[in-house]
Amino acid sequence: MKKYWLSFLLVAVTLLAACSLEAPETAEEAEGGEEAADGEQTIGFSISTLNNPFFVTLSEGAEAKAEELGAELEVVDAQDDAAKQVSDIEDLIQQDVDLILVNPVDSAAVVTAVEAANEAGIPVITVDRSAEGGEVISHIASDNVAGGEMAGEYLLSLVGEGANVAELQGIPGASATRERGEGFNNVAADSLNVVAQQTANFNRAEGLTVMEDILQANPDIEGVFAHNDEMALGALEALEAAGKDIPVVGFDATEDAVQAVEEGRLAGTIAQKPELIGQKAVETAISALEGEEVEASIPVELELIK
Repeated sequence: MKKYWLSFLLVAVTLLAACSLEAPETAEEAEGGEEAADGEQTIGFSISTLNNPFFVTLSEGAEAKAEELGAELEVVDAQDDAAKQVSDIEDLIQQDVDLILVNPVDSAAVVTAVEAANEAGIPVITVDRSAEGGEVISHIASDNVAGGEMAGEYLLSLVGEGANVAELQGIPGASATRERGEGFNNVAADSLNVVAQQTANFNRAEGLTVMEDILQANPDIEGVFAHNDEMALGALEALEAAGKDIPVVGFDATEDAVQAVEEGRLAGTIAQKPELIGQKAVETAISALEGEEVEASIPVELELIK
């Protein structure tokens, strides 16, 4: 009887030892199989705000292209807060995404986040707005300087030489603000009298209140250029409420702006095709992750909607 129990215990111990040795190998194999099944690239996309129709469309274009190409796209909304954007990008780095797309709130403030991604070995691509530092492998955007010039020339054709005009500027520090303003003033410097230049932070409600303030100080205003359509539409509300019928030119060609142009309320807007920008951003990201060389700057064509 004792020999029987001894034999039983020896068999049991042998089986337990075998199980303990095989278990890690089995778990590892299972994990490897899961990784193989989940072989898609993961792209993080830090976007300045999803409270603006332009960036909603841009994000949708990126998401559709990612789905088409079999990549996972994680979009995070900075809500126009530069500090939150830095924190969002740090979170994406911790998640060990394969590549980060960045649409900066502030081109200078985002530099520390870009550099953190560089240190982690994660490639960075900027979208619509550039970063002032850090290593960026590609920048996908319209030529904002050319767009500002296009807007300035069109406004000049509507109001004539020497007319008093106002410029509603975007978020200070954003590359789009600087570049669109540069383009507009390339035209306005010798042809228009820019009597007011104020920021409305790319926001419709601020565009309305800033335009009201400008009208009080400059009741003889003859035209307005806004760095984006949200501000243009806000300015238009203020002008209509004041009984003023003067041309306003925006930038982005959002759905609301295009409708306002078709209705004859908004004079025009510069279309920079956000859906296409989002698509090109993801296409470029996938190309880079597959080891292909990508262009440092990828332009997206502009169009005047009037």
